[in-house]
Amino acid sequence: MTERTSVFSGSPYEDVFGYCRAVRVGDQIHVAGTCAPAGFSATTYDQSKAALAVIGAALSELGSDFSDVVRTVVYVKDIADEAQVARAHSEIFARIRPAATMVQVSAMLRPWHRVEIEAYAVAGAKASA
Repeated sequence: MTERTSVFSGSPYEDVFGYCRAVRVGDQIHVAGTCAPAGFSATTYDQSKAALAVIGAALSELGSDFSDVVRTVVYVKDIADEAQVARAHSEIFARIRPAATMVQVSAMLRPWHRVEIEAYAVAGAKASA
């Protein structure tokens, strides 16, 4: 049987919603949709950077890093913010080039959320730099 390891970020929503920040089963790592921390109401670029930092910490806790990411899914409240999200995403993933999807959604969990990012990684699948 393959071991399952979960990472919890301490968000109050983990208990309320019944989820964890990330799960690793074998070499597969799934990072939950991640927004900027509570009360963080800066630009979409800043929110994207903050969400990516949380994702990076979860990957690290599971023995991985951004170079193992094979796919991201980005949800934006306003597709006009695409360039801000793309800038933050590119700063992390420009050389890694995961498969990526960006979609506009009608609402987010909190009114100040502008972006939510999911990441999927395969441990040991390091992208060549």
